[in-house]
Amino acid sequence: MTPLVSDRNIAERNAADHRLTRGGPGPDGYRGHGPAAGETIARESVEMTLRQVGGWDLERMIGEGGLARVFQARPIGTAAGLEASYALKLLRSPWDEDPRGLELLAREARVGQRVASPHLVPVLAANLDRPPYFVVMPFLAGWSLDVCVSAEQRPPLPVALWIARQVAEALDALHAEGWMHADVKPSNIRVSAAGHATLVDLGSARRHGESRSLADRPVVGTLAYMAPEMLVSTVGADIRSDIYSLGITLYELLTGRLPFKADNARRLALDHREELPGDLRLLAPHMPTHVARLVRQMLAKQPLRRPQTPRELIERLVRLEVDTFAERMPL
Repeated sequence: MTPLVSDRNIAERNAADHRLTRGGPGPDGYRGHGPAAGETIARESVEMTLRQVGGWDLERMIGEGGLARVFQARPIGTAAGLEASYALKLLRSPWDEDPRGLELLAREARVGQRVASPHLVPVLAANLDRPPYFVVMPFLAGWSLDVCVSAEQRPPLPVALWIARQVAEALDALHAEGWMHADVKPSNIRVSAAGHATLVDLGSARRHGESRSLADRPVVGTLAYMAPEMLVSTVGADIRSDIYSLGITLYELLTGRLPFKADNARRLALDHREELPGDLRLLAPHMPTHVARLVRQMLAKQPLRRPQTPRELIERLVRLEVDTFAERMPL
């Protein structure tokens, strides 16, 4: 099967991601919410030389953000030659001394161990009692969806709809247990070479009506994908806020651009609340009308005008997949 993007695209994006995460804003894109950068260089140097954590051998670092580092790992004592088939997410300094960082990791463990879906990353083990703090998940081969968005060879329409439907199935599993993800975006969607999509990073998950201010959380979702109601009050957010974020993701996957772009956070937030997204069919003239209509409804400013549940969204995406199946190219 032909992968959605090339190895070169992946390597270039990974290098860009590494540059962005070193010394940049906090993990949510805002500066000043957490411990100051550069205060713990010596401790981070020690972290980078770790080869074992708990009962796990760390093979290589595969991801890095402001809050944690992710390593491909295997249980200590695993026979030599076997692939390291686990991912260990290690809370990095200085967040390992901040209650907010530990809260996010604990929430990821709680949700990942209780909510099951083929399209939602499970948490298999966790160490939350004493440092080093970490959670363990399956290692997901492939790449994050932002690689597909940034590559010139974006997937064909029915594949993009299929990926969105798989993410909606993960949201449906969360919704059934009373949760929302609260940080749906391309970098939190892993796609295998065969096109299987998995929604990851459950640390921002929250329950409907939960009153947590943006300032209380070092990770709150990326502003470019955040629903208008989340910018006003997190109490008013629910699963329909995730549907909005998935709509932004699908819009970007279909057109190669975000519906709203601005030079500053205030302007971007205002665009989410007041501006209409650009007409998808003007950017992609061959887009079927019913696909453009669904994306527009997902991006409605008022939650009542969006698909009301992930299940409703799944049913509509399935119909669109069937309608556009003739356009599907082999993966």
